[in-house]
Amino acid sequence: MATTKRADFEAIFPSLRAELLEHAKKYNLPANAMEWLEKAINANVPGGKLNRGLSVPDTALALLGRPLTEEEFKHLSTLGWLTELLQAFFLVSDDIMDTSITRRGQPCWYRHEGVGMIAINDAFMLESGIYIILKKMFRSHPAYVDLVELFHETTWQTELGQLCDLITAPEDKVDLDNFSLEKYMFIVTFKTAYYSFYLPVALALYYLQLATPANLKQAHDILIPLGQYFQIQDDYLDAYGDPAVIGKIGTDIQDNKCSWMINQALKLATPEQRKTLDTAYGRKDQELEAKVKVVYQELDLENVYKKYEESTVADLRAKIAAVDGAEGLKKEVFESFLAKIYKRSK
Repeated sequence: MATTKRADFEAIFPSLRAELLEHAKKYNLPANAMEWLEKAINANVPGGKLNRGLSVPDTALALLGRPLTEEEFKHLSTLGWLTELLQAFFLVSDDIMDTSITRRGQPCWYRHEGVGMIAINDAFMLESGIYIILKKMFRSHPAYVDLVELFHETTWQTELGQLCDLITAPEDKVDLDNFSLEKYMFIVTFKTAYYSFYLPVALALYYLQLATPANLKQAHDILIPLGQYFQIQDDYLDAYGDPAVIGKIGTDIQDNKCSWMINQALKLATPEQRKTLDTAYGRKDQELEAKVKVVYQELDLENVYKKYEESTVADLRAKIAAVDGAEGLKKEVFESFLAKIYKRSK
């Protein structure tokens, strides 16, 4: 299946940044503030894996079954970059809330010299930028209101997921009784699945005017479980993946994360193992972390995960096979997502 070249997608970014800066200039924003805004955009928007952004033109390629025209590519890539602006808004905020140290191999934005809590306002500006670009480029598009509402709704959903995450697993107060698989599934669905999986596909459907209620529902019913699977796989890799392959050392145990792994362990643990988990989970201590991992091994969570993966992927394949293309939705959209995720090692 045809996919978008990263370099072609990245080539769209400078004009989007120029539009935002041009818009700020209209208000006679002082030069030092203009410089700051440009720096905040450059430091936080490009430079990630860009999976969400690339998924927008890639979805359109799969739906149309032909190369995109120059205008289609520009518009769909712009919508892709708006998902990256949304992601940047979430990450800048998230890093402050989690007092994280690094992001994408660099210090988190709030930890850059002289930035500090100004990063909160920078996050707001990144989010507002989405609506400035939507108005500039898509105001005459028949789906303009739908695009605006989709971004608002997805932002709200993600914030609800983040709320549940923050109050279920505060880093400084460990209480495993607070964890449950229901809470976990809510967190991953709302904090990750909607904006990472559903949003890029819905944007392409709206842009191409294929967003019928049936298509949106079918996309939702495949992409949300796909997003849940992606996050559960991430949690598994945090405990069992090879740090050399993933590029980072897993921190979920020490960070008191309400992860899929700990929820499975709590479900299966003997009273003795539960005692170990209560005393060792969520502590900034490598020896205690190792004790948690021993419990994971005793419970054979690796196998529990593999069984989950096989049954979930079988379900997803059945749902994808049921896409009949009658209203313009294509199986290929979902097959490419699944192919990227299934049995990944990083």
